[in-house]
Order: sequence, then structure tokens, then C-alpha cells
Amino acid sequence: MLRILFHTPEIPGNTGNAIRLAAVTGAELHLVEPLGFGFGDAHLRRAGLDYHDLAVLTVHPDLEAAWAALAPARVLAFTSHGETSHTDVAYRPDDVLMFGRESTGLPAPVLADPHVTARVRIPMLPARRSLNLANAASVAVYEAWRQLGFPGAQR
Repeated sequence: MLRILFHTPEIPGNTGNAIRLAAVTGAELHLVEPLGFGFGDAHLRRAGLDYHDLAVLTVHPDLEAAWAALAPARVLAFTSHGETSHTDVAYRPDDVLMFGRESTGLPAPVLADPHVTARVRIPMLPARRSLNLANAASVAVYEAWRQLGFPGAQR
């Protein structure tokens, strides 16, 4: 099962949309604290609609706890500084697709962490800073899920 990892997300609507993404694709969603919102936030509930009960969601107190829960796995860190396009990765069912916070992305120490297997980018036009976090996660998850043959999907 694919795993989505958000490192210290800030915007509740993005995480709500990721909850919905996890529910409809069968991916797990992992969040690393601190979070920029609480789970009672109306924006989080609205974006996730009624998918909260259908998603596998785990909140980790720090990155070390996330690594312990997700190991052993290949960790693909999505960053605008990535060397490999998201379409050039041969995804595996237990991959962790990692994304940084909305305002700053993944910090350099996280990108340098030995758990990170590869730095991956989603192509964009020049002079654009980044995609919305939930949109970037959707692009990556659907490419990985497509390559894996959409396991569990209704045909």
C-alpha cells in the first residue's frame, strides 16, 4: 500500500484533501507534527468531507517516529530540487511519497536524511515556485497507483 507522508503541514484544507486522496486510492496518510492546525478545524473537515472514516491516517510526534513506523521502505522526497521526474520512478507498492510544508517545502536536513532514497520532482514551467501541496500529492499518488495497475480500484 502506498504511503503519503506530509512533513509538518500548515494548511488544514491541504491535509483534508489528502485525507480524501488517501481514502479514494487506498493509500495511507502519515503526518509529522507539529501541524499548523487542529483536527477540529472546519477547513480540514470540509476538505475531507465524509472521507475521514475511510482513510488510514497516522499522526507521528516527530520524524524519527515516522521513520520507525514506515521502515523499511523506500522514501521518495518530492522537492523542486529533485533530480528525477516523478514519471521516471518505477514505483513499488510500499513506497513512501514524502512532501514538505506549504511555505518552505522539505528542509535541507530532511532531504539529507539517510532514510530518503531519492529526490523527485514534478515538472513545472520555469519561474513558478511550486504546486499546491494537495495537488502535488495527487499527481504523485496517481502516477504511482497507475504504474501499479490501480490495485483495489473499481474497473
